[in-house]
Amino acid sequence: MPSFDVVSKVEWSEVDNALNQAQREVAQRFDFKGTGAELERLDKSVVVRASSEERAKAALDVLREKLIRRKVSLKHLDVKDPEKTSKGGAKITVLVKEGIETEKAKEIVQLVKDRKLKVQAAIQGDSVRITGKKRDDLQECIAALKAAELAVELQYTNFRD
Repeated sequence: MPSFDVVSKVEWSEVDNALNQAQREVAQRFDFKGTGAELERLDKSVVVRASSEERAKAALDVLREKLIRRKVSLKHLDVKDPEKTSKGGAKITVLVKEGIETEKAKEIVQLVKDRKLKVQAAIQGDSVRITGKKRDDLQECIAALKAAELAVELQYTNFRD
């Protein structure tokens, strides 16, 4: 029985490349001189620090621009509110989301059921498995998911006949 998986994966090497480019640009640009602006990658997040909230937001914009150029979707980013640091500066934490959350997975399953396609959708951890009798039904399901405005970047993997 043909099937495929709907996943939401981040290309971490591209995130690292974009972060390195953003760090270089922030270090070289004149408008960031003396602001202490820096970008740092933690486990699954990026921390942007600067002497003021405006400079931190500007550094975050540089990071977003570099991610777009490296073809990493901004839907993977969860930007938290700016926080004040002890030295009077600002810090913005950006979480990089990977995988489909349970609520979004249920939304995908419901979307497939509402379209009355001849496929079954099952949640499997942080992915959704779609199975059907015909390959055409699966392709129609992929088209329906691409057309839907979901707040998650989706990839379609593990296609089997």
